[in-house]
Amino acid sequence: MFFHNFKYTLKILFKSKMLIFWTYAFPLILGTFFYMAFSNIENSEKLEVIPIALVETEEENITYKEVFNALSKEGENQLFTTQYVEEKEAKNKLSKKEISGYVVLEETPKIVVNQSGINETILKLVVEEVEEMTTILKNVATIEISKKITTEEGRYGEEQFETWYTEIYKKVMEIQNEQEVNIKDTSNANLSYTMIEFYTLIAMTCLYGGILGMVAINQNMPNMSNKGKRISISPLSKGKLILSSVFASYIVQLIGLSLLFLYTVFVLHVEYGTNLSLIILLALVGSLSGLSLGIFVATIFKVNENTKTGIMISVTMFGCFLSGMMGITMKYIVDKNIPLLNKLNPASMITDGFYSLYYYSTHERFYFNIISLLVFSAILIFFAILSLRRQKYDSI
Repeated sequence: MFFHNFKYTLKILFKSKMLIFWTYAFPLILGTFFYMAFSNIENSEKLEVIPIALVETEEENITYKEVFNALSKEGENQLFTTQYVEEKEAKNKLSKKEISGYVVLEETPKIVVNQSGINETILKLVVEEVEEMTTILKNVATIEISKKITTEEGRYGEEQFETWYTEIYKKVMEIQNEQEVNIKDTSNANLSYTMIEFYTLIAMTCLYGGILGMVAINQNMPNMSNKGKRISISPLSKGKLILSSVFASYIVQLIGLSLLFLYTVFVLHVEYGTNLSLIILLALVGSLSGLSLGIFVATIFKVNENTKTGIMISVTMFGCFLSGMMGITMKYIVDKNIPLLNKLNPASMITDGFYSLYYYSTHERFYFNIISLLVFSAILIFFAILSLRRQKYDSI
C-alpha cells in the first residue's frame, strides 16, 4: 500500500498545473529576472585598473617605486597601469584625463590629482599605506640598533653603529619587497547582489515545496477530498499512507530544486563557490522545513484548499521578504531590531546558512542553521501530528 499510494500521489502532484508553476516554473522565471537585473549592476561596480603616472627625481624613494611596479604587473592583482614621465608631461596627461593622478617620487612622495573620486582615493591610500609601513620598518630598525648599542656599548665606535643601522634597514626593506602584494579587487566578493538574490531564491523554492506537502496531506484528510473520506473508514494504516504522500511530495520538490540548480549553474552561469556540496545539503534540509510548514498549514487551518494555498504563498513570500529578497538590507534591519523574528523564519535560516559559507572560513554558523532548520521541522511536524490525532468529524 505504501508504494501504491506513493505512485498515485506522484501522479496527482505532477498533473496539477498550479503546483508545477509555483514549484518549477516560477523559480526559473524569477531567477532569470534576477540575473538580468543584477548582473549588469555588478559589472558596473567592478573595480577597474587605474591609469597613473610616476615622476622620477634624484631624491626618489625606491620603496614606492617597487610597490607601484608590483601593483602594475598584469594579472589578478593588478591595480594600476603606470607610466614613467616628466612632471610637465604628467600635468598634461592629467589635464586631458588620460590618468587619474600622478606621484612625484621624492623622499616624501607628492600626489597630484584634479578631482576627488574612487581612483584618486585608492591612489592616496596606497601611498599612505606604503608610508606607514616604511615608518614602521624604520622604527623596527632603530629599536634593533638601540639594542645593539645597549649590549655592545663601549666596544664599537660610531661607524660600526652606522653599519648596523644600514644593514638592518636594508635587510628589513628586502623582506618588505619580497612580500607578495595582496591588494585585490574584492568588491564583488564582499557583497554580491546576484548571490544574495539567488540565495533567497533557493530559500523561496525550498519553502514553496510546502505547497506540495500541503496538497499531499489534504488528499488524506476526510474533510478535504473523497479519497480522504475513503481512507478514514478503511482499515489501512493511516501513518503509512501519510508518510508515502509526504515522501512523494519531497521527491517532487527535490526535482524542482535540481532543475533550479542546473538552470542557474549551466544556463545563467551562477558561481556558488567551492562549497556546492554544503549548499546542496542546506537546500535538502531547507526543503524539509518547507515541507513541514506545508503539513502544518494543512492540518492547523480548517479552511478550503485554495485558502490554504493562499496562506502558504503569503507566509513564504513574507519570510523571503524578511530574509532580503526584495531588499538586501531588510535582513540586517530585522536582525538589528527584531532578531527573534529571523531566528523563527526558515527563509532567514536558509539564507543565513548560505551567507556563512560565503563569508566565513569556519562552518560553525552553517551547522547551527542546519540544526535550527531540523528543530523547526520537527516542531511543526509534532504539532501537525497532534492536530491530526485530535481531529474528529460528526459527519463528512
